[in-house]
Amino acid sequence: MLPALPSVRRPRRGLAAALATVALAFAGLVASIGASHAAAQAPCDIYAAGGTPCVAAHSTTRALFAAYSGPLYQVQRTSDSTFADIRVLAAGGAANAAAQDSFCAGTVCAITRIYDQTGNGNTLLYQGIGGTGGADTAATATTEAVTVGGNKAYSLYIKPGNSYWVNGSTSGVPTGSSPEGEYMVTSGAHANNGCCFDYGNTETNHKADGNGAMDAINFSTECWFGGCSGTGPWVQADLENGLFSGGAAAWNPNQVSETSHFVTAMLKNNGTTAMALKGANAQSGSLTTFYSGTLPSGYNPMHKQGAIILGSGGDCCQTNTNASAGTFYEGAMVKGYPSDATDAAVQANIAAAGYSTSATPFTPGARLSLQATTSCCTSDYLQHDASDTKVVIGAVNSSSSATVKADATWIVEPGLANSGCVSFQSANESGQYIRHYAFELYLQPNDGTTQFAADATFCPQSGNSGTGYSFQSFNYPSKYIRHYSFVGYVASDGGSNAWDTTSVWAQDTSWLASAPWS
Repeated sequence: MLPALPSVRRPRRGLAAALATVALAFAGLVASIGASHAAAQAPCDIYAAGGTPCVAAHSTTRALFAAYSGPLYQVQRTSDSTFADIRVLAAGGAANAAAQDSFCAGTVCAITRIYDQTGNGNTLLYQGIGGTGGADTAATATTEAVTVGGNKAYSLYIKPGNSYWVNGSTSGVPTGSSPEGEYMVTSGAHANNGCCFDYGNTETNHKADGNGAMDAINFSTECWFGGCSGTGPWVQADLENGLFSGGAAAWNPNQVSETSHFVTAMLKNNGTTAMALKGANAQSGSLTTFYSGTLPSGYNPMHKQGAIILGSGGDCCQTNTNASAGTFYEGAMVKGYPSDATDAAVQANIAAAGYSTSATPFTPGARLSLQATTSCCTSDYLQHDASDTKVVIGAVNSSSSATVKADATWIVEPGLANSGCVSFQSANESGQYIRHYAFELYLQPNDGTTQFAADATFCPQSGNSGTGYSFQSFNYPSKYIRHYSFVGYVASDGGSNAWDTTSVWAQDTSWLASAPWS
């Protein structure tokens, strides 16, 4: 029998509304639970050393130059249509995903532009109203979270109706028959046969201007000329008026379906006589050369126009919409025809970057703070109340006392009742854990009983609102950790208790896993 629990005083709380500028400033201070390690060398440094410098470099996950410290991409949130740039954590490092999480808490965000890291100004904008103009829309910013070198990052997850473009014909992108190389990291887990998931050189007028007007990597299950072997997706070349698996319309028997979650895709074309297609698992291993030989008949010389496309074919998307699906993590376009040694070094760098589908911060031993995402309470964090054993939410900021910061910091432990889930131990009350009692949350010492273990075990899931994480009660699986009137509960989406109200339940049960305050 548990002892009677004391009554609760009014929990600490701050201002009901948090300004977006404060949220972004905070995110900059506590950007990542793990350290961000800047690269000694990145792909565009390797290309430059090989005599084929990057003329455009795009990524939502990391810097492509070791010295790059600027923005990677821009997001816009639907709640008030404001914008925020998502930068790297440090020069040469990974994206500051925490800044996006804070800015987009309680609403939906879209990626409106992907910045060019070369300084040439070849920044990609979505092909729609508010972007370059056109019929497409910007991709949702939070569809897929991954990790790069242990740091959380978001992909550019393109669905039909999303695409990006910029006219780079006067800002360094090769034109005519000039030699060019390209690579991208994409995903074998998200592709279709719609036209055309491309990254690379395209027309400046959004029209199909004939053979050789494009020189772009295509990654899809689209079998343009027929006779394909396997199910794809394949690394092919979109040279306009055809997707080429090799040097002819006939299927190239050396092609291989690339089904890894992370795939490196490469295309290089000297513009007059030769091209090559390569691919690899972006997490490990070396490149496979699918084709290296002459250009297809009718494509010698090339007639590249120098715009850049991402996510669609060249004759899109001013009055028509993109039909393709695909994922983009990073990519670059270079001036010149890269050597095989340079290609291999770039692949080695990509593999060393540490792409992973594991984006959870709930590693045993990790310290974190849990930030509310409901619009009322984005400056509030789950914490134990210093005057009793209740678990509540209250405001924490850089000026808060060391005690308040520690009260809002938790240590992740393997779930006491199920090691596949988690338990949250207080950072400043050793041996005491969050547990529910009569569906309310308390901080109590582990008494070693199976009841306590079950009450103190929670299973992390994707946020019920589409943001952050939600924590499912182990022994009441329809209930999740929720704040209601600034007090912590486990609550279901509808029920007899006041805290089970369906009003903003999804938001109240969704939390950001932020860097620890203590």
